[in-house]
Amino acid sequence: MKRISLHILALFVSLYGVQAMAGCDLTYTRTACPGKEAVSFKKCDGKASCVKSAKADTAEACRVKAVAACANDRLDITKSKTLSATFNGKPVLNKAGGADHCQDYAEREAEFNKCGS
Repeated sequence: MKRISLHILALFVSLYGVQAMAGCDLTYTRTACPGKEAVSFKKCDGKASCVKSAKADTAEACRVKAVAACANDRLDITKSKTLSATFNGKPVLNKAGGADHCQDYAEREAEFNKCGS
């Protein structure tokens, strides 16, 4: 009985370990409006680029998260963004086969390049 319990525990740990490695990493790169770098880059600890993890079970779900992360509600602070993604360490491409998922963002024209408008 003890031996079976150890095998079950080992199986659980190995499955959990594989699941823990699965992940969606989003690389954000922001372009700030002139003079707004400190505020725009605050979400990346003061840097123009950073990587953040998102929960996703598949590469497609990761792609959808990347596109959604392109939203820009600070039109007078952040001029534009690019977002690339990896799922389990492998690149996730946008619909056209490129790296920037903001190319697929439907509100791109309305929300990007609006500094001082």
